[in-house]
Amino acid sequence: MTRSILLAYLLLAPSCALAAGGPEVLGIPVDFILFALTLLGVALFHHHTLYVALTGLTVITLYKLGLTGFHGVPGLDGLAAHLGHEWVTIVNLLGLLLGFALLARHFEESGVPEVLPRYLPDDWKGGFVLLVMVFVLSSFLDNIAAALIGATIAATVFRRKVHIGYLAAIVAASNAGGAGSVVGDTTTTMMWIDGVSPLDVLHAYAAAIPALLVFGVIAARQQAGHAPIHRDTSPYARVDWLRVAVVGFILAAAIATNVTVNTHYPEIADAFPFLGVAVWVALLAAAPLKRPQWSLLPEAFKGSVFLLSLVLCASMMPVEKLPAAAWQTALGLGFVSAVFDNIPLTALALTQGGYDWGVLAYAVGFGGSMIWFGSSAGVALSNIFPEARSVGAWLKNGWHVAVGYVIGFFIMLAVVGWHPHTPHKERPAAPPAAATLPH
Repeated sequence: MTRSILLAYLLLAPSCALAAGGPEVLGIPVDFILFALTLLGVALFHHHTLYVALTGLTVITLYKLGLTGFHGVPGLDGLAAHLGHEWVTIVNLLGLLLGFALLARHFEESGVPEVLPRYLPDDWKGGFVLLVMVFVLSSFLDNIAAALIGATIAATVFRRKVHIGYLAAIVAASNAGGAGSVVGDTTTTMMWIDGVSPLDVLHAYAAAIPALLVFGVIAARQQAGHAPIHRDTSPYARVDWLRVAVVGFILAAAIATNVTVNTHYPEIADAFPFLGVAVWVALLAAAPLKRPQWSLLPEAFKGSVFLLSLVLCASMMPVEKLPAAAWQTALGLGFVSAVFDNIPLTALALTQGGYDWGVLAYAVGFGGSMIWFGSSAGVALSNIFPEARSVGAWLKNGWHVAVGYVIGFFIMLAVVGWHPHTPHKERPAAPPAAATLPH
């Protein structure tokens, strides 16, 4: 399998050079073509996603080392500079993915998922209420944690018979819930760090809530037909409140760190992976009270390496090729974020200026839900449900996520409108041309 993917890359390289005589083919940078091949490999060989992602990362890195350089810096110096800029994001994501995998097991063993069916409706509305819970959690928690908590509860109340369409809805609910909150998603936090007011992203909920109503109802009915909620829990089931407290402590540590660093020390936020480290400090501090299930880490690490490989691939792409800011561009970025990492897309939009930040937050935050590897929440969920690692199955059964995205987007435009913001930071003006002339 890996040999066939590598052969495709090798066959493409000389044809690209002959066809375009440079780094573009029909106006498309070869970087994007190589990344598209990687994503195609993930879609076709979803049982070998890690090897496909690592192969793609290797080929793209070698291509940029030999031909294009990294954002204008050639060779090993460019690679070193690029990794020096990206390592904080990578370590933060690794810490969150591994830490929240252990946190989710803490929550599963707390007894809450066993007690919860007593309070959920026993028909399709029970599945919908669970999605609403994930949505609300994600508004003040990291969307990865919200998705994992939702997936853990679903695994219990549906006896692990969870429909792929419902898994897609859990990811969509976690991403939609964080779209209007500067502490709910990495992209909105980036905007906050860059100087965007939290009020300027809040109206993303004008799209996120209608989207939830669309995909949530459909997915809940899918799940009810596949495997309804079981209410025959033991009357002796009890909540382990100490374990719940451990979960709360870990989440509080993550939130407090995120808010403190981004609010009071934004100048060092990109210098150290404070968020990922904080989660692990909290995990280790609480370990004497409730020991984490360390045996989960090897499998979670494999899933994390897959995600980080795609994040690194996406970070190497020439995202400056994107068109100018407009609501049409923002709508398109939502679909692009399903296959390209939304972090560099958000960074580019912040540099460009001229976006309505709430519209952009909804587009790049929610759009990744349309494919399972389009957001870190989807990849984290796939560690619990490996069957989710199929692009075809996700699109076939989770089609309602894309429908909800489009409906929510246009409802937001109709209700709130498109209000682009001027650059919120003063950019240094270029010196007058006359100043550069010799006297």
